[in-house]
Amino acid sequence: MPTVTLGINPLTWTNDDLPSLGGATPLETCLKEGREAGFSGFELGNKFPRTPDALNQVLSAHDLVLVSGWYSARLLERTPEEEIEAIQDHMNLLKQCGAKVMVLCEVTHCVHGDQERPLSQRPYLSEADWQRLLHGLEVVGDYLKSQGIQLVYHHHLGTVIESQADVERLMDNTGEGVGLLLDFGHLRGAGGDPLAIAKRYSQRIHHVHCKDLRFPVLDAVRNRDKSFLNGVLDGLFTVPGDGNVDFLPALTHLCEQGYQGWLVVEAEQDPEVAHPLTYARLGYRNLRQLAEQAGFDVAS
Repeated sequence: MPTVTLGINPLTWTNDDLPSLGGATPLETCLKEGREAGFSGFELGNKFPRTPDALNQVLSAHDLVLVSGWYSARLLERTPEEEIEAIQDHMNLLKQCGAKVMVLCEVTHCVHGDQERPLSQRPYLSEADWQRLLHGLEVVGDYLKSQGIQLVYHHHLGTVIESQADVERLMDNTGEGVGLLLDFGHLRGAGGDPLAIAKRYSQRIHHVHCKDLRFPVLDAVRNRDKSFLNGVLDGLFTVPGDGNVDFLPALTHLCEQGYQGWLVVEAEQDPEVAHPLTYARLGYRNLRQLAEQAGFDVAS
């Protein structure tokens, strides 16, 4: 029986893209409440220390470990060699704190961090840009693999890799050095099918974000041509089991294919509306139940 470990992203408490959300919440509160809710580890956010000793110390004080951390790539603006140089501090932080995967997303021309630009203005790649990005990701992914870190690409609303077709083209034209982060909320938000992606790329999926989505809010965001961040404020995302995404089919398939790693609750919410500890507990309870229903053994 494959084993998964449950982690959480600090977005439940404090938002990097919209600092007004939870801006005054101390890191200690995030860590204390995340552990209290039952989670074993955290992904990075902008309030975390960026040196290995300090990061290990603050996490271990709460009996937590480092899951991973987001990296904003700019391979459409930099050479692969320049990207590898730029990635060094982040890579070393992950390595020295025991993380096995790096969450990477190409952010050139992205709109998800701009509250004034609707999701409909998300960037698309030209044929030349596709070739440049695919080559760059392979070079960076192979380098990270040589350093003991697996690149996991984060398809994301408002970026160049958003739709299921984008994910398929990315996966079909890169090698093992480029892994996939399956994010349920972002894929369903772009009209994709998590089960189809899980079936097609189960051996390339090395990280999973269990972000739930409220379909009526998604419809309103699309129909009213809203931005990603305004969608967040409207309650687009929530913890697993509190929205409309069906997690079980894809999780069951991943279990059958032997997935072992992290299942991470990543719910961008307004902490003034969605009380963080309440939703962290709800997310843990629901995700643990889903994982066990799928057939996983859940590490405590």
